Amino acid sequence: MKLFRQTLFVLFLAVWVFLLVMYGNFLIIPRHNTAATHFDTIVVLGTPSRIDGSPSPEQRERVLEGVREYKAGIAPHIIMTGGPAHNHFVEAHTMAQFAASQGVPASAILEEPQAHDTIQNIYYSAEIMHQQGWSSAEVISSPYHLGRASLILIAFNKRQPRLNIDWSTHGSRWPPEYTIYHKIILYSVESWRCLQLRVRGYPYSRFLPAHA
Repeated sequence: MKLFRQTLFVLFLAVWVFLLVMYGNFLIIPRHNTAATHFDTIVVLGTPSRIDGSPSPEQRERVLEGVREYKAGIAPHIIMTGGPAHNHFVEAHTMAQFAASQGVPASAILEEPQAHDTIQNIYYSAEIMHQQGWSSAEVISSPYHLGRASLILIAFNKRQPRLNIDWSTHGSRWPPEYTIYHKIILYSVESWRCLQLRVRGYPYSRFLPAHA
């Protein structure tokens, strides 16, 4: 019985240490590499549309935050990034249409329709920025996703010196449909993914072009 209790205590302690490391790592990830408050463009990271093609709750909130930042004068352009990653609807197009319905001029919106993951979101958006002569961006995503996006941005600047950008992340609001349990699960999953990124480094993406 004593050995069982000792084993149980060690396991309990190990779990708590692991959780502290996992969540601690998530909290200390830098969320920007510049102190700038105005940028060349806003980049709204994609997330799947609904199966009917309408904006999903997270997609809606990310776009609405991008619209608010655009109207606040944070940047004169918005790049919507995301391809048909999880269904046949191109995320960037759904988001662009929604942003236009919220009063953003079509001339201020650029669509990046190729990305199938966050790595691609960053890569292809940076390609567009390079083509436009832009070098800074405010990157918008859901609150729980900012850590992983930041780690990818940090690694991207190291691996892609040709496309280096100044960046700062900015969280959208939580969808009112999400419960506290939903939020905890999302934060926990992303914290684990961020810890894996810290240990394994910048991952290979089969979607990127061979030269990337």
